[in-house]
Amino acid sequence: MTQAAPEQASFTLRGRNPDVLTCIANLSNDEVFTPPEFANRMLDTLAAAWAADHDGADLWANKSVRFLDPFTKSGIFLREITSRLTEGLKEEFPDLQKRVNHILTKQVFGIGITHLTSLLARRSVYCSKYANGPHSVAKSCTNEQGNIWFERTEHTWESGKCTYCGASQKALDRGEGRETHAYAFIHTDNIKARINELFGGNMQFDVIIGNPPYQLDDAGHGASAAPIYHLFVQQAKALEPRYLSLVIPARWFAGGKGLDEFRESMLADNRTRVIHDYWLVGEAFPGVAIQGGLLYFLWNREAPGDCDVSTHYEGRVLSNVTRPLLEPGSDVFIRYNEAVPILKKIVATEGGTAGSVLLPEQKRFMNLVSARKPFGLPTNFKVRSDKRKGDVITYWNGGPGFKRGGKGWVSRAEVTEGIDLIDKWKVFIGGAYGDRGGGGASRDAPPKAVLGRPFIGEPGSISTETYICIGPFKEENEAKNVTSYIACKLTRFLVMLHKPSQHATKKVYTFVPTQDFSKTWTDDKLYAKYGLSDEEIKFVEWMIRPMGLTGDVSDEAVSDDDD
Repeated sequence: MTQAAPEQASFTLRGRNPDVLTCIANLSNDEVFTPPEFANRMLDTLAAAWAADHDGADLWANKSVRFLDPFTKSGIFLREITSRLTEGLKEEFPDLQKRVNHILTKQVFGIGITHLTSLLARRSVYCSKYANGPHSVAKSCTNEQGNIWFERTEHTWESGKCTYCGASQKALDRGEGRETHAYAFIHTDNIKARINELFGGNMQFDVIIGNPPYQLDDAGHGASAAPIYHLFVQQAKALEPRYLSLVIPARWFAGGKGLDEFRESMLADNRTRVIHDYWLVGEAFPGVAIQGGLLYFLWNREAPGDCDVSTHYEGRVLSNVTRPLLEPGSDVFIRYNEAVPILKKIVATEGGTAGSVLLPEQKRFMNLVSARKPFGLPTNFKVRSDKRKGDVITYWNGGPGFKRGGKGWVSRAEVTEGIDLIDKWKVFIGGAYGDRGGGGASRDAPPKAVLGRPFIGEPGSISTETYICIGPFKEENEAKNVTSYIACKLTRFLVMLHKPSQHATKKVYTFVPTQDFSKTWTDDKLYAKYGLSDEEIKFVEWMIRPMGLTGDVSDEAVSDDDD
């Protein structure tokens, strides 16, 4: 193979047809490759922020800016940054080879997440898996890795778990012949010292950008797979870059296993200035299935303020609003821009503080909602099919996938919780429900059901953990009116704002106001009560699908969708 002359060392690689990085398949759950087009959207957002902060200056014409992708996989971010700098620094470095050498030795840095992806990243950036090889476009690298570092890192095991990332020793302590998935960037107590050790000298990065691993690749999947992306975000902030832009799943907005502390810190940090939220992951990352959507954000160390939130759906920007990440009275990020004024109208109508989304204590529907195990009986509790003296009717959902169930009988003596509810009227509703996205549609796409169908629990009835209980009520008519209220689209819209997964526990009813349940409720009555505009009504109607209150309850109460 003939080596390219320096003047042919072009970095307009994204203009090649086809671009191999648009075709490459993801290797595992933690190796989700970023499409070139999406990476360039993030770089455009970064460049716009730089220009706004530097009197219109061109980021790509600055020879001093240092970039780090600390979890590089395909090398797409580093490749596109290099391409832009190669064009932007023409006047500073008229000689192409000198320009390329400067960029690849002084400005562009990466850390591979596995041995294979580090080779792939070097091939994308240096056009050779060896940075100092004969075919490398960089002619001043002194070692094979160049500025894209990778060395095998080991987990630190304690009581069967890694003390840094929580990985299972049983799953990932598997010998030298296989990847450890112990990512160097988060397996250290002092990230600044570690970065200096890897790249030499006092390494202060202006920009950290990339797409971190999302979950532990330790044989977990669905509801059992633990998120890990938040550890990378926290570590990147600890390096104190001027700008930080990462792609991460969106479910941390309102929930996620082990993400409470992370969510609180993110929402309290007003240096996150831009969020681009994609409801349908496939629109950004074709072929990738991540329930709850994904986002990329831009964090600006020197410019705190409100966040510019853009919602993307079906190839267009559905809405764009500049607002606080944390609305007054909320403990979650309200994902839908259109929902914020609706919530504020409801709170104001119910006598709450103007501008807040927090309902007055006495106006909260969640006060009627039980804990996730209302009568102390777990989901797999064995009910009897025959009635005996002193038994209570027990509603349950069991079997493979928890799809089918019905009602059976349990001795009253076995009920350990919710004793005061047994002989009262109440409403049962599934403690979990995942929209299935019928007809091939994504389950993240509207219209959504949000909740399974509620049903009335008569006096002398209980349920297993499959259902949560709403009540108690003195009359059957009140219970019926509660089911009509839950069937309303506005009610389920408010639940959706606090429901990031299939779980539908008490907390998801945070934004739902209670009503006078001596009467039946409809959406028209609710829209009128809270003074919703035609546009707000249209949005609610579009987001939520109708709910009938007849049919097989056991089919609709609980979904078997993964978390």
